[in-house]
Amino acid sequence: MQHVEFFHKAHFENNYHRISPTGKLGDFIDFIWETNFARLWEDHPEGFSDALFPNVGYTYLINLGTPFVMQVGEQRFDMRTDGFLPRHQSIECYHQPGNQLFGIKFKISPILFLKKVNFSEYRDQIFPLSYLVDQSVIDGIKAAATFEERVRIISNYYEPIIEEHAGSLQEIHIVTEILDRCYRENDFKTTIEKMAEQYKISTRTLQRYFERATSISSKNALQIMRIRKAAAHIAQSPQTFHYSVYGYYDHSHFYKHLKQFLTKSTIQSLQPHLQLLQSLHKKGRSDGM
Repeated sequence: MQHVEFFHKAHFENNYHRISPTGKLGDFIDFIWETNFARLWEDHPEGFSDALFPNVGYTYLINLGTPFVMQVGEQRFDMRTDGFLPRHQSIECYHQPGNQLFGIKFKISPILFLKKVNFSEYRDQIFPLSYLVDQSVIDGIKAAATFEERVRIISNYYEPIIEEHAGSLQEIHIVTEILDRCYRENDFKTTIEKMAEQYKISTRTLQRYFERATSISSKNALQIMRIRKAAAHIAQSPQTFHYSVYGYYDHSHFYKHLKQFLTKSTIQSLQPHLQLLQSLHKKGRSDGM
């Protein structure tokens, strides 16, 4: 059994705890989550997998249960403990009874205020988490009895760091501001040259800011954000979708990007959705798009 992001919406809404921080913490963390699989094991004693498409940022994974298997791109990792998970590739997690995971999905980690971390060096596999989070915080999360208590521990740890260092690192401010604005305004076509000019820095400097903070280039980050937002729209409300909302030139341009996004080797059950895309593509061509 495989659950695919966007298309098996009920699974991800009902079988995960999830909360999006507010205020300054929300500039750095997309959401904090935890698996909630207790009621699933009776129907799926053999286990199941959850497949997610590429995303911007990274996740700090903390293992609260038994070992599990995580696939990142083409590589599989047997996970017995905690880890840093890059999110710019497709991932698939294979769950078995006894698994329980807690995660913090970062846009940008506030660890950058405290340590000289270059996240572009953390791109191709799952890395140990110990360098990026104080062990006392990890121990507290594992000892906590509820998801809500774990969220409080994370908030109480990161909020003072952000408050203390607010505005102290220009590169963090610039990257978070660009990501937020482009997502809100569906602006995924402004060139890095123009963005750099707006901040009175060189293109090379802005590119370096993005890679250090998010692990990937500005173009890659914006294109992932763009297709994720468009894919979520078409999966949830195809009748209201139009390619121009997300800056695509025509239906063929959107269809090509979306199909490339969906046809990942880790996804094995997308044929019905690809058939939907193909029918939409044919409709677009017949309408002269």
